[in-house]
Amino acid sequence: MSSSVALEQQFQERIDAEARIEPKDWMPDAYRKTLVRQISQHAHSEIVGMLPEGNWITRAPSLRRKLALLAKVQDEAGHGLYLYAAAETLGVERDDLLEELHEGKAKYSSIFNYPTLTWADIGAIGWLVDGAAIMNQVPLCRCSYGPYARAMVRICKEESFHQRQGYEIMLTLCRGTEVQKRMAQDALNRWWWPSLMMFGPNDADSKHTAQSMAWKIKRFTNDELRQRFVDVTVPQAEFLGLTLPDPELKWNEERGHYDFGPIDWDEFWNVVKGNGPCNKERIEARRKAYEAGAWVREAALAHAEKRRRRKEQSAQVA
Repeated sequence: MSSSVALEQQFQERIDAEARIEPKDWMPDAYRKTLVRQISQHAHSEIVGMLPEGNWITRAPSLRRKLALLAKVQDEAGHGLYLYAAAETLGVERDDLLEELHEGKAKYSSIFNYPTLTWADIGAIGWLVDGAAIMNQVPLCRCSYGPYARAMVRICKEESFHQRQGYEIMLTLCRGTEVQKRMAQDALNRWWWPSLMMFGPNDADSKHTAQSMAWKIKRFTNDELRQRFVDVTVPQAEFLGLTLPDPELKWNEERGHYDFGPIDWDEFWNVVKGNGPCNKERIEARRKAYEAGAWVREAALAHAEKRRRRKEQSAQVA
């Protein structure tokens, strides 16, 4: 048995024993590449995901709503930073990851390429999008790669708050005027199917799921998580008095789950390929923000260098 084969066998045995893999541990190149791809896409999604909601900070209907939304967007920025830091433990540079994003080479969640047309969209994003994110991300707290799993613990706690915040916005609208309830229903109609697409393609069409589960990066398949999300969300919609935009949605007694209609995967892949309603707008906004913030990064580096030199001088004097 060759040394590389033996190392891979030992690595898989550690995975099967639920041991955590840490940055200095040996790992297969494919495992490392899979983590870089997944963590960077996750980080990009958090950063790009600030844009649809940031669009409503100055237009929130009250000071309370403005402060809550501002705090949420700030949280998303923090999530991106945690995840970029986790990716860096795998030997990649953050600047390189951001360059790929700004050049349109890197992927991020398709959901953030849809516009936020009304205030109700902010509620729908919190309820549905963050709800789907929680369903997908809680199992990542048990991911086999330590830095990723630890980052997800705090992220999931904050995402849970975001989901409750969004649901409370929808509840307030549904208990308001007829116009407000229609606004909530319209937002639900537009965000429901893209939220189901967030879990990724059907298991039969997923290129990475089987291997990611063998390595225990993922714990459940895309379809399993999507079904869980539907089962949890339907009763919530009923409580709000809203109708999910799926005529085929019904409870299946034999399966113990809700059956739901087919997803428009052509739309999903079209958005993933960069042809969604806001793909170009999102990337351009991120590129401009990065360029405009160059002076802040330069100032921070200069300050850090100045402190380093002072410490060196103090050490020499001592």
